[in-house]
Amino acid sequence: MNLLFVADPLDHFKIYKDTTFSMMREAQRRGHRIATCLPQDLQWKSGDVVKATVRRITLTGDKHAWYTEDLVETRALKDFDAVLMRKDPPFDAEYIYATHLLEQAEREGATVINRPRSLRDHPEKLAVMEFPQFTTPTLVTRSPEAVKDFHAEHGDIILKPLDGMGGMGIFRVREDGLNLGSITETLNKGGAQTIMVQRFVPEIVQGDKRVLVIGGEPVPFSLARIPQGSEVRGNLAAGGKGVAQPLTDEDWTIARAIGPVLAARGLLLIGLDVIGGSLTEINVTSPTCFQEITEQTGFDVPAMFVDALERQLQG
Repeated sequence: MNLLFVADPLDHFKIYKDTTFSMMREAQRRGHRIATCLPQDLQWKSGDVVKATVRRITLTGDKHAWYTEDLVETRALKDFDAVLMRKDPPFDAEYIYATHLLEQAEREGATVINRPRSLRDHPEKLAVMEFPQFTTPTLVTRSPEAVKDFHAEHGDIILKPLDGMGGMGIFRVREDGLNLGSITETLNKGGAQTIMVQRFVPEIVQGDKRVLVIGGEPVPFSLARIPQGSEVRGNLAAGGKGVAQPLTDEDWTIARAIGPVLAARGLLLIGLDVIGGSLTEINVTSPTCFQEITEQTGFDVPAMFVDALERQLQG
């Protein structure tokens, strides 16, 4: 197969843990060809098709100079067997514009994974609204009064922006309500932006679990991202410790309920964030944790992903 990865700059990859890198490595191991581009490399002109300036690369196996650039060329996206959208958030206007270009490439015959329309339709924090039976009590609002009422009802809450990643901008406010007004003003920018508020789930001390679902099938191990010290966030980017563990019965129930629904919408890979038995986010843009789970358990997550990718392209 001839694969194009739309991703962040290669020189920013931390290959010892990067999931996109692990996908590339497994694909190359099977003989598939790898090319990459940035979202800003995508372009369309009337009378033509969506194209990109792409870099054909070969992975070297060296942990420092980890790839060689074999060729730089401009190619139509429909010429690739699959285009994998792996750009990290923020899920901002430029990200949305990229999905529109990718959707046009789909109309021209390209196979894009995850499907661009579904990326737009499932913003990672708001996607949980479809599955309220699995979520902790949650509020989505611009209103500071609604936030105050939610805090009065639940006492211990988490506030977060809708476009953050890696734990960025997450605040906890306890029963005393200390700084609630200031935090709300900071996050909602004086009422200009919508935020999410959730009841605090004390099981966070046991980890914020990333449950991966590939082609509608759960990976049998999660990565519990456990907060360290006085930190409330378990995100690895915020210093959390990643511990792989078998899925619990609750994890299986959530993953089996949501996975097939979203797979049918063109989301080959999703990452469910579960704290205790509560779903807190559904990651669809560039879910991670492949390498950590594989290294700690021996279960080959990249192989499961490329298996699913091959099945989809052959089907």
